[in-house]
Amino acid sequence: MGPNRPGRGAHVATASFMVDPRHAGRGVGRALGEHVVEWARAAGYRSIQFNAVVETNEAAVRLWRSLGFEVLATVPEAFDHPERGLVGLHIMYLNLTDRAHSVRS
Repeated sequence: MGPNRPGRGAHVATASFMVDPRHAGRGVGRALGEHVVEWARAAGYRSIQFNAVVETNEAAVRLWRSLGFEVLATVPEAFDHPERGLVGLHIMYLNLTDRAHSVRS
């Protein structure tokens, strides 16, 4: 967790983590996601940008959407999936100044 870009882009947060597939479905991803959003808001960031959410990772995309994130764009064939070959990477975004998207609202 930290700024997405240094300097003039430092008001936008980013984070990166993965949940071990052996622990999927237990709420670990949701807990981490909620923590990231609340941490970024408390730290004064104006938004969060995730630069690389694999489009075929349906659980992650569903989680981020449920927390208010939107897909801004998809970079085609940017990820070499071990089973599906070249798939897209979503750039996902959440505006933290919009209280309607508060995790606890």
